Amino acid sequence: MARTLDTPIQKRFSDIDPFVHVNNVAQQAYFDVGKTDYYEKVLSGDLRVVTVSTATSYMGQVRMHDPVHVTTVCERIGDKSMTLLQRLMVGDEIRSESRSVMVAFDFARQQSVSVPALWRERMLEE
Repeated sequence: MARTLDTPIQKRFSDIDPFVHVNNVAQQAYFDVGKTDYYEKVLSGDLRVVTVSTATSYMGQVRMHDPVHVTTVCERIGDKSMTLLQRLMVGDEIRSESRSVMVAFDFARQQSVSVPALWRERMLEE
């Protein structure tokens, strides 16, 4: 089983549309908050990651007063990439889900690199 990180989300007034629910663009920003938290707490180091693909499914509305949090887990690790599965949750209910393919990247050399062994180890911790 892979390590799952749970990140609480603070909604902003600008996230809410006239129908009093969180718009889809704001939900994407919430997934980015989860990715940042995952990177800082699980990966870190000198290498960085770049997002090369993202797909999102919306299963239900998120309303203004819903307490939301994002779960992030590494679903797959390849040689140079990893797939993160993220879920925007209200309580135990999934409201939207996103999969992002992230590539380990050395910005100094401007090229993709193998996912470091330490990252693999940390992503697989429970």
